[in-house]
Amino acid sequence: MKSDSIFRPKGSGMLSGWSGRMKTVLGRACAALLAAAIGVAISGCSSTTAQVVTLDFFQFKSEAADQFKAMAKEFESENPNIRININNSASAQTDLRTRLVKNRIPDVITFNGDISFGMFAASGVFHDFTDDPIVKTLNPGMVTIAKNLVQTTDTAKKRLYGLPFAGNASGYIYNKTLWRQAGVDPDNPPQTWSEFIAMLQKFKAAGITPVQATTADSWTLQAPLASLNGTLVPESKYTALKKGETTFKDIWTDAGNKVVELMKYSQADQGVTYQQGTQDFANGKAAIIPLGTYAIPQIRLVNAKVDLGFAQMPATDNADEQILTAGNDVMLTMGADTKHPEEAMKFIKFLMSKPQLEAYAKAQSAFTPLKDTTVGDDALKGVLPFFKENRLADFCDHYIPSSINIGGYLQTMVSSGNVENFTSSMQTEWDKIQARTFE
Repeated sequence: MKSDSIFRPKGSGMLSGWSGRMKTVLGRACAALLAAAIGVAISGCSSTTAQVVTLDFFQFKSEAADQFKAMAKEFESENPNIRININNSASAQTDLRTRLVKNRIPDVITFNGDISFGMFAASGVFHDFTDDPIVKTLNPGMVTIAKNLVQTTDTAKKRLYGLPFAGNASGYIYNKTLWRQAGVDPDNPPQTWSEFIAMLQKFKAAGITPVQATTADSWTLQAPLASLNGTLVPESKYTALKKGETTFKDIWTDAGNKVVELMKYSQADQGVTYQQGTQDFANGKAAIIPLGTYAIPQIRLVNAKVDLGFAQMPATDNADEQILTAGNDVMLTMGADTKHPEEAMKFIKFLMSKPQLEAYAKAQSAFTPLKDTTVGDDALKGVLPFFKENRLADFCDHYIPSSINIGGYLQTMVSSGNVENFTSSMQTEWDKIQARTFE
């Protein structure tokens, strides 16, 4: 039998080869075009991704974590080319110092307005906002407090290295219902120290515990000390202290004596914790609790219906010289050498907008830092005149290194009544730090 090849048309092998080669060429061409198209698509995606900037947002305040998360999400929705990576820190001072050493300074930063912030600011790692137009919209007293925190004795270097974002105050929280029961007007708190002590005596006579103490947590004793020193000790005295021109005995003895006297009006067992003390106060067991505004959310969490007020703690018998101890509970700043200054500033301006500031103040029972300061809790309205009249002083412990155990020394002072030992202990620890500190 013959091969079937004899039945193929002449030249059919050549045509078949040509057809195969054409298929190969066309296949390769199609593949090339497809690859090119995919490349363009990938290039387009890459270009879009390259335009997205991610900001590193260092956030220290744990109780406000959800609030800042919501704010960042809203900002991202309005600015699709900017992403906010929030790093919530449980130990802000240590974590930020570690990042600075590793040259990983965050783009945007929140930090408590205390001596640690002032030390970082003095080192030049934060942006200088002094001449930014936004400063003109802020409460002058809160701006001054922020500048004074910068740890230097050279007043020319006390510049604004962060924006006040939220304010708090120290004084005392009071139960309006118990005040009315004792015949004390809750709308007119005492204006002098003598009036204040007379009021505590009136509560005692009415069978109402005047003061809720929480001395098991020693830091809570720093609150009345700060409340009194706001009036008694000008900020300039802390500069003099650093220069060796004054002593703790000179500047803190008066407040120490008054703290001892105040605590004589507390419940018999002073050694309860902050948690227990705020719970007891919320349940109506004392007329006042000598803590700052930061304790109000905790108290309302226990008893949402408690009728609260907040007042300045008078420190002298001259009503006109009273000053409210207030601080920048949250400072907002950015790294001095951020790679994304435009985007970081855009996020900061968003956070500093009136709606965001007021939302935060409401959530945290805080004061807004605006020139027309408002409050996030009606209980704070009584001290608003101090903000509007710029009669503010920072917390005295904001000028003291955290390594000094102020609370522990105060605990010993209250239990023993020995104020001289308290100021002497403070001076000894202060001198040790100053001996190894170089400005």
